[in-house]
Amino acid sequence: MEITFLGHATLSIKLAEHTLLVDPFITGNPMVKDTISLKGLKPDYILLTHAHQDHVLDVEEIAKQCKPKIISNYEIAMYFQEKGCEVHPMNHGGSWTFSFGTLKYVQAVHTSSFADGTYGGQPGGFIISAEGKNVYIAGDTALTMDMKLIPMQFKLDLAVLPIGDNFTMGIDDAVRASDFVECDKVLGYHYDTFGYIEIDHKVAQETFENAGKKLHLLGIGETLKL
Repeated sequence: MEITFLGHATLSIKLAEHTLLVDPFITGNPMVKDTISLKGLKPDYILLTHAHQDHVLDVEEIAKQCKPKIISNYEIAMYFQEKGCEVHPMNHGGSWTFSFGTLKYVQAVHTSSFADGTYGGQPGGFIISAEGKNVYIAGDTALTMDMKLIPMQFKLDLAVLPIGDNFTMGIDDAVRASDFVECDKVLGYHYDTFGYIEIDHKVAQETFENAGKKLHLLGIGETLKL
């Protein structure tokens, strides 16, 4: 499994026979500029944690190119189904086995609406179980006690956590979240894209190190192998 950071909260997850794309926000991200091309993205599945524009902006354009299946909560799935996309709706606590592996849709504490004001259902996160690995993608979320349920069912190999603060958890709460999910290997995301969520990278990494944990802060286009 290879996880490539495409900026903000956008991830490309490459498996042996499939590619997953999480929360595509590329053309509107000033930090990406021209380094990532939508035409180069050919996911088999798109996973959406919630409906905010900085997570769904490029869904329709990518869907036109390669016809991926969009996986999200019921409201988001129906929104894109009406636009002619192939979808698979889920909701909190549910699991489904796809051709690449199994997804569990888990709780996130945030808000969710489309740029046009359409209700985007309740936000969530995903646990991906594929190729012998378990990866938790938290989505935009506050620290929540529900995270303690995750290690009761899964032994995580990686936790992908928002660390930018203001709209989501910050660094200190992300450390607590890694305790809750019992995973000391963390990929940070949802930081630096705009002023509200800029972080001090050195302080962030030192905070995790002092807690006996490893925080990965990837550059745009960099890949973490599991």
